[in-house]
Amino acid sequence: MPAQRKLGRATDQRKAMLKGLVTALFENGKIQTTEARAKEVKNIAEKLISLAVKECDSFTSKQAKISTVKLDEKGKKVTVTKKSKSGKDYEVVEREIKTDMVTVDNASRLNARRKAMNWLYRIKDKDGKQISLTNKLFDEIAPKYKDTNGGYTRIYKMGPRRGDAAEVVVLELV
Repeated sequence: MPAQRKLGRATDQRKAMLKGLVTALFENGKIQTTEARAKEVKNIAEKLISLAVKECDSFTSKQAKISTVKLDEKGKKVTVTKKSKSGKDYEVVEREIKTDMVTVDNASRLNARRKAMNWLYRIKDKDGKQISLTNKLFDEIAPKYKDTNGGYTRIYKMGPRRGDAAEVVVLELV
């Protein structure tokens, strides 16, 4: 018996479709799709959320030296003019070293994050900045379900789709 439904697609197309649906579910909180697809996405999403819940508090904090760019009062980078060996002048951004607390994932949490990244596409917001859905899954979604054992998603039937009469459902995070 296969691990997933075939959904009438070749393996690469099926995986790409499911990755897109899982990404949309975690990004928006709910999606509208056919019943067979929703059941497959539900299985994948439930496994990812339970993995994130299990590894929710599996990290440590430590002090680390971080090199950051110096900014002036207007928020612009401070540059310094330097001379090269050949005698030409060039601009260098001035940096400062700060000591800051950073979180470090344990090995099991890192493995769980990599498994989640395998099922999530990289997305951008309206301004074109990268959004890390893996961070959202581990930092926002997993703590919300920390005291819950399963049942993280819900399927609502909407009725048949006009045209091909496929059963349309809404899959949402509870």
